[in-house]
Parts: sequence; structure tokens; C-alpha cells
Amino acid sequence: MDVYNYFRWLGGQNGGTKGTQKQAAVYMGTHHEEYNSSLMIRFFFLLTALTFLAGCSKNPTPLDFASTAETFLNTTLSFSPVTATAAGYHTHKGVPLDQVLDDMSEQGLNNQRVFYIATRTQLAKFPIDLMDAAAKADIAIIRNQVELAMLELDEIKAYKHNPTIYVELVGNALFPLHVLEFAPKEKRFESIIARLEKVPALLSQAKDNLTSSPEIWNQVAREENEGNISLIDVELRNACPAAMRANFDKAAALAIAALKDFQKYLETDLSKKTSDWRLGPTLYAKKFRYSLAVEGGPGTALTEAETAFRTIHNEMALLAAPGKVKTKLDQIAQRQTTVERFFDTAKADLAQTRAFVKSANLLPLPPRDNLQVIATPEFMRGIYSVGGFNSAPPLEPQLGAYYWITPIPNNWPAARIQSKLREYNNYALKLLTIHEAMPGHYVQQEFANNVEPKWRRALRSVYSNGPYVEGWAVYITEQMLDAGYLDKSPELRLTFLKQQLRMIANTILDIRLHTLAMPDSEAMTLMIDGAFQEREEASGKLRRAKLSSCQLPTYFLGYKEWKKLNKQLTSVDRQMLPAAFHGKALALGAVPMTEMFNLMNDRTQEASK
Repeated sequence: MDVYNYFRWLGGQNGGTKGTQKQAAVYMGTHHEEYNSSLMIRFFFLLTALTFLAGCSKNPTPLDFASTAETFLNTTLSFSPVTATAAGYHTHKGVPLDQVLDDMSEQGLNNQRVFYIATRTQLAKFPIDLMDAAAKADIAIIRNQVELAMLELDEIKAYKHNPTIYVELVGNALFPLHVLEFAPKEKRFESIIARLEKVPALLSQAKDNLTSSPEIWNQVAREENEGNISLIDVELRNACPAAMRANFDKAAALAIAALKDFQKYLETDLSKKTSDWRLGPTLYAKKFRYSLAVEGGPGTALTEAETAFRTIHNEMALLAAPGKVKTKLDQIAQRQTTVERFFDTAKADLAQTRAFVKSANLLPLPPRDNLQVIATPEFMRGIYSVGGFNSAPPLEPQLGAYYWITPIPNNWPAARIQSKLREYNNYALKLLTIHEAMPGHYVQQEFANNVEPKWRRALRSVYSNGPYVEGWAVYITEQMLDAGYLDKSPELRLTFLKQQLRMIANTILDIRLHTLAMPDSEAMTLMIDGAFQEREEASGKLRRAKLSSCQLPTYFLGYKEWKKLNKQLTSVDRQMLPAAFHGKALALGAVPMTEMFNLMNDRTQEASK
């Protein structure tokens, strides 16, 4: 899973209640100065929204769009300084975004609403028919994001029910400043200390905002909150420059105390106010439309997925014949690494896949070599139970990109460890590395980080289309196998087909759980008996399905769209080789798949002139 698909969700989740400003003034280290800074930041945000609204009175031309799009990007990043840091956007109208946290107050919420309404009005005035394919794609991205934000602000209101938003906000506020070397270490720790000072106010806002929470969201928030405490108390404390240690210790003490207090609040207060994690059919259909931007709705996707599920079963039966599929998969599952070597095995697989991509000429590899393999941060392990990818910031692509591998705890029961190792056996671990890193998400994002102009690059990364992102990783994995990776191993192919079942089951689960009240027992049966998943994997996926919505279908729907796009473009240009197709498609960045054919066809025609 590409982490940007997760990070971008944090940008429009702000909400709050009255009285927060006074609480912030009490908690922050340099009370009066910090409080005034907060007011100044809110003033700038509101001024931007009002300025943008004033510009809506005139009819824009296609030439005005770049300015409108850049204003949208920069303003929405200013609404979420945590996301801005991850994107490489550090200052907004003189405000040092790296030193502040997302404004979860009622005023901040209203500022966002005003801005999104103004943007919606402005976009409606553009003469779409006169604009080129690239601008049309960007307008589609902005429109979808506006509708998603308004849906969240006015209807879903996750900020009132999901404590993981606040817990992960703390971790994501600190971790990039620690690992991304965009400035000297001392400068970055100034920002870390400034954000630590603001953690008590953020968590105070969280307690004001939260009215109820599903039990699973509360549980995961508590687990991830322990990771935040460890990040501050151990990793950041050990890394802090000696000259800054006193200031760090003071800010860290306040932050840790607030995090522990929030932990107690989750355990003893919010736990008594439970609610349902399901979106329900109406809200799910709305979110599905704007977050996925594919043809057809949830009903169509469910029908297609259930048909594809049966088709893959038939393919697996043919490949395993004359034996049984389950028997063959059990044999494959025995070929596994160990808990101690799980991480190193993934690193070795990365080197192997990189060498194959070069030799097979599947696509031109990016010139930068900035990928690092690290353990998944503890505060993100609730949703990244196996691994993930965190790209270099689009506005600072020279910085590090990270392939996350989640360690298997040594203190797990032996049966649970074995279940994990069986699911992520030697073949499955190779497929994970292809998907997340090479030539999956890492290569994908490296191409995207070359898009020009920079505002377009950042727009298409921060608000990337999920089916484009996750569909590519599944599609290119199949291309690797078709090209002969691992000598066309039948064991690898059967493992891939098993993962195809998992991909399709993701779609079925997400839609049925959120819209059709699918019970847990039925979900587990689908995954274990129908998709051959180990119990540990199935339990983790059910948990993930309850933590998110409209993300799990991105794999299947995106894979279908990438296959369709390949067929469409190669029928237009029969001389187009795989490397050329892949390079052209990735060079566009993560636009909605519905826009890809027009963009690619324009480029194909231009190249033939």
C-alpha cells in the first residue's frame, strides 16, 4: 500500500469545538507567543480563502487554471501542515508549516469549508471544452478532492469518531522531520520541539471533538499511541543534538504526559461511547464515487469482483492439476524465512527484482537510487501490519524513499508466528517487494516525482488516484511474472493467483462489510476458505477493513483499468513496446484512470508527428 494514499486522507479531517484557543494557550511551552502564532496562522488561512472567493466573481480562462490549481494545492497543504512536511512544502505565506500542527478547531474547520465551497464555484466557471487533456485531468483531481472534503466535513465527520486520526497525526508530524534530511539536523529538531510543544493542545482538541468511537478504532489508537510514546521517548531523544537536549526534554515531557493522559481517556472514557464503523450504503456510494473515480458504482464493482473470484479459482485449479490447490499452497507455505531473517530476506529480494527489471527491459528505471528498507514505524503498524511504501516528498524528490517492513514480534505465540510466515513465505515475500518497491510503488512514485510543473507534480502525488496507484502495483507484478521472473516458477504463479484472490476478496469485503452488514464470520470464511488465506492474514485484513473504507477496492479496480488501458493504447499504436507504454503512463503521475486514455492518446499522437 502506498503511504501517500493514506497520508492524503489526513488533509481534510479537521474539526473541533469552541474554547480550544484558551486550552492551547495553557498547554503550549511559550504560552503567549505560541498562542499569537496560532491566531496569525488562522488569519492567513482565512485570508487565503477570502481572497480566493473574491476571485470567483470573474469568469476564468484556461490560462487562469494553473494559478487556481496551485492556490488549491498550497492552501489545502496549509490546512494540514503534517501532510505539507511530507510533501516538501515547508512555508506558506511566511508561516513555517514544519513547526505547527493541523488546526482541529471549529474555526479551522470553517476555514476549510469556505475555501472548498469557493473552489467548487471557481471550477464550475472554467471552459472545460477549451482546456487540454492535462488540465482536464487536474480539474478532475481537484473536483474529486473538494467533494471528498465536503463529504467528510458535513456528513462522515470522522474527526468526531476516529481517535486514530489524532494519534497518527502526532506520529506523522514527528517522524518525517526525523528521517527526511531536507535541512540540517538542528533545524529539523527545532521543528520537532515546536511540534512537541503543541501536542497537548492537539490532544485536548481531540478529546473535545470525539463524541463516540467504534471499539476497534479505539483499540488501534491505543496500540499506535504506545508507538508515539516510544518514538518520542527513545528514538527522538537518542537522536536529539546534545545542545538542544534541555529544550527537547522539556517539550517531550509535556507531550508524553499528554499522550499518556489521552491513553487513559481512550481506555476509561471514550471506550464507554461506542459507535458503528460501517459507513452504510449511502455514504459509501458517495465516497466510492469521489475517492476511486472509476466507471460504475459499488454494485457494479461487487458483481465484477465476485465473477472474477470464480475465474481465478478455475485458473488455480488448472495450474495445480492433477493435485489440489490447497495441497499445493500448503507445500509452498513451508518454503519460508524466519522471524530473524524476515527483514533481510526482503532486502535481498529487492536486489533480485531490480536486476530482473533491468535485464527484461520492462520499463526505464529512474536515475535516483534513494530507496531505503526500514522497519515500519510503530505508530503506523495498526494499518501497515505487513509492509508499505513511503515515497520521497514530491517537492523534494532527492530525499529518501522508504520500503517499510513490519517486524514479526518475537513474543507472539508460535502458532501466530507460523501463520504469518506461511502467508508471507519466500514466494509471497518476493511479490510483496515487487508490489511495494521494485518495480511497483517506488518506481511509480519516482516517475511521478519528475512531473512538471512542480505544482502539478505535488497535486498528482498528494491527491493521487487510488486505483492508478494500487492498480499499477498489481498490474506490473503480473507483467514481471509474464516476462519470466524467477524462471516462470509455477509456485510463484500460483502464489500470485492466490494474491489475486485476496485482491478481489478485498473489494468484496469492503463493499459487503460497509453496505450489506456482512458479519465477521462470513468475512473470515471468504478469506480463509475461499481465498486460501492464513488466519493471521485474514484477521489483519478484517481489522484493516474496519479501519478504512473505499481503499481496499483500489487494487482490483485499478488492476482492471491498467489492463484495459494497455489494450486500448497498444491497439492505437501496435508498435508500442511494454517499456514505452509503462514509461509514458508513469510519466503522467497518479491521475484518475478515466483520464488516462485521453492523456496517453494525446502523447502517442504527439510522438508520431
